[in-house]
Amino acid sequence: MRVILKRQSLIVFFIAVCLASSACTQYRGITDNVEMSIGASDRFSEVEIERAANIVIKKFADFVGCELLQLWYDETRSDVVIDEYMSFGRGSVNSVEKENVIVLFSNFYVDSSGGDGSFNPDSTYTDWSWVLIRNSRNGIWRVDDWGY
Repeated sequence: MRVILKRQSLIVFFIAVCLASSACTQYRGITDNVEMSIGASDRFSEVEIERAANIVIKKFADFVGCELLQLWYDETRSDVVIDEYMSFGRGSVNSVEKENVIVLFSNFYVDSSGGDGSFNPDSTYTDWSWVLIRNSRNGIWRVDDWGY
């Protein structure tokens, strides 16, 4: 009798875990079809930029009800945002070195839910910036800020 109850408990537990995990993935930001473009850079290697892009894609998964359409690097535009970030943003207080900051840009669609409620439903956000920093030249990128 106990063996049957344990087996039933395990089956119920397994089904609950499967349902919970499928529910969680259903409400993640969609990144499957993102178009990536890595522009030329004098500051970063292609590998460094790709690593930064992969971090953005992972972070975008938290954007419920949104689909990442394009993600790109444009060094000229990136440098402008970096200067603002270093002078007026978090870069002015977090002691990151300018050479360890990169900015990527994206376009993404927000479904009828409005994402987490902070986005306009059924809209496309364009030129959304992602500021990434790292501790050193060989450090791992992390998203420090995003938005317009």
